[in-house]
Amino acid sequence: MVRTKDPAIRSLLIDRAAQLLAAREPVTLRSLVAGTGVSTMAVYTYFGGMDGLWTAMRQEGFTRLAARLATVSPTRDPVRDLAALGAAYLANAMAGPDLYRVMFDAGFELEDAAAADDTLHHLVRTVERATAAGRFRDDVDPLELATQSWIIGHGLASLVATGPLPQPALAHGVPLLTALFTSAGDEPGRCRRSVERGWRL
Repeated sequence: MVRTKDPAIRSLLIDRAAQLLAAREPVTLRSLVAGTGVSTMAVYTYFGGMDGLWTAMRQEGFTRLAARLATVSPTRDPVRDLAALGAAYLANAMAGPDLYRVMFDAGFELEDAAAADDTLHHLVRTVERATAAGRFRDDVDPLELATQSWIIGHGLASLVATGPLPQPALAHGVPLLTALFTSAGDEPGRCRRSVERGWRL
């Protein structure tokens, strides 16, 4: 009889690995299962080994990010929505900084690369909405502007969630995004108000 895998155990081991990273402790088979009530064999059952665990952690990071971005409901103000997506990205990083760091470890392949790409496409679609609404110029490349917006968010997340800057530094996102979106054609005053409404951390 084949036993069904328990997704709760999979999540438990991923969270445990993130906790070890946060505590700056080595992630080994034994340290991973210590105090969890599961055996080291669970790492092989659920991930095929330690490399599989790291791959799963990367994927879980993007899964959680996608879930966080999905909480941003579109409004009549797509520029506000772009800022809100950036704020959601940062909130996700702040909630799990060590899992966030693993997300970008290209030493391990993703189980579903398309899921990671879709996080960027949230921004692309919102840029397209802003262009259609007349906030951005028609010649703005949605992918390029979305990527630039992501770079701002990722830079802040890396420096605050997993780096040396204090949390108040996240406020720099407002002038940075305002400058970016203004360069794409938005009116400065209106742009600043939209970004401030979306940048709720």
